[in-house]
Amino acid sequence: MLKIPSEKYQPFPPVNLPDRQWPNRMLSRAPIWCSVDLRDGNQALAIPMNVGHKLELFQTLVKCGFKEIEVGFPSASNTEFTFNRRLIEENRAPDDVWLQVLVQAREDLIERTFQSLIGAKKSIIHLYNSTSPAQRRVVFGLSKKEILGMAVRGAQLIKDRLPMLKETDVRLQYSPESFSATEVEFAKEVSEAVMEVWKPTPQRRMILNLPDTVEVAMPNIYADQVEWICRNIRNRDSLIISLHTHNDRSTGVAATELGLLAGADRVEGTLFGNGERTGNLDLVTVALNLYMHGIDPELELSNINSIRQVYERCTGMNVPPRHPYAGELVFTAFSGSHQDAIRKGLAEWAKGERKHWDVPYLTIDPHDIGREYREVIRVNSQSGKGGVAYLLENEFGIQLPKELQREFGPMANDEVDRLGREVSAGELKAIFWREYIERTTPWDLQTFETETRQGIVRCRAQLLKDGRPVELAGQGNGPLAALVHGFAQVGVPRFEISQYSEHALGEGEEASAIAYILVKDQTGRAKWGVGVDTSIELASVKAVLSALNRF
Repeated sequence: MLKIPSEKYQPFPPVNLPDRQWPNRMLSRAPIWCSVDLRDGNQALAIPMNVGHKLELFQTLVKCGFKEIEVGFPSASNTEFTFNRRLIEENRAPDDVWLQVLVQAREDLIERTFQSLIGAKKSIIHLYNSTSPAQRRVVFGLSKKEILGMAVRGAQLIKDRLPMLKETDVRLQYSPESFSATEVEFAKEVSEAVMEVWKPTPQRRMILNLPDTVEVAMPNIYADQVEWICRNIRNRDSLIISLHTHNDRSTGVAATELGLLAGADRVEGTLFGNGERTGNLDLVTVALNLYMHGIDPELELSNINSIRQVYERCTGMNVPPRHPYAGELVFTAFSGSHQDAIRKGLAEWAKGERKHWDVPYLTIDPHDIGREYREVIRVNSQSGKGGVAYLLENEFGIQLPKELQREFGPMANDEVDRLGREVSAGELKAIFWREYIERTTPWDLQTFETETRQGIVRCRAQLLKDGRPVELAGQGNGPLAALVHGFAQVGVPRFEISQYSEHALGEGEEASAIAYILVKDQTGRAKWGVGVDTSIELASVKAVLSALNRF
């Protein structure tokens, strides 16, 4: 890297818009969505989708609720052309879905594009030519006037062929490609020249797409550019202002959201951001960002796992684990403090005490998009007591007292550290069972009986201590008090039960009970014990032995 980057690179100049309005606005409704997965996302694949994959992804986009889908570049290849014809001839597009096609301002390409659309119910013909200084200088070697003439010729060629599609409802779209790198005054001039040919009206608007083809500035600059166009272009009420952002600076979502604040009506992008270089706008993220603020995105994303599976199968791409909303780990908490906060937040929500979702670390309820927090929670060496407790409770109904959580959490972490990997819910339960339930030395219960006379409970127990039989008898105001007394009679150092809780594991007559008991010895040391049995009395006795076995 250069020590003085300014010797090679320069900042992007701001737009002169001192009274910009977009920073004070709020989004209140969803934009018009247009998926470009089948064209813009497809062209960036190492192995482009075949017709079968494109058909499957198209149907998925329709199920998601997209009413505008850019289906390809039919003049670019036979595959693209054939796919377009199959959609039309096999009547695969619903009556309310617009098939969008892209074409450059060249007569042969425009002619082929029109041939691909014959018989379509609704179609958007998307004309583009690049307008930025670098494109004018390096690619075309043309002046501004010549670039403007190219756009006008393309627009006229399309207008002249509209009678070919007399049975099709046609909407026209123009993109000054590389808009964000183009002088706003020139982008306006070229766009208005195209409008002069197509003559849109408020009743029959054209789409003016303003692509952030390569991110060259911060997203606030793009918002300024969009607002400047919205405020200065002629016949704004005859236009649908559209955005098409990329992600070169990793701010494609931010640029789109600010562009919508700036006055845009429509958004183009791909499901999970697939596209050239760092990708197109991620439509799922923008839609669910709206959703988390209480705005209906007007897209059906209730089963996001299924959508992701189709996407990955058709494109060969993978959704990253940390991808917002759809990533494998996005509803996973590794930090112990995070796990504890989420557990408490979900418990509060389950009580119905709050009207609006406000769970720490979870921007939306995973259930709303077909996800499950409990299915993806992980326990590793960084996990805390909250996450461990949450997993045991939600998977197995084991409701650890808070103090027991504090005792077992570090033990679980130590075991995970030893394994050097994450552990599953089943493995976590096995660790808990080994530590508390399965301990049988030195004390192992053989039998335990009680009887009550005049309010006094007497117990008799047969035990093994290090494999040798021991019988004890005791009395007290309850079975556990009698047991403690009985241990004192056989010379065990005095101890007391300082905490006790229990609950059922499962439902019905065959359900087991689980008891949690905290035992303190004469020195003040404390250990938890846990017992499980179909009898709550025996579960409690086993919990006492479990605690004694852990000293």
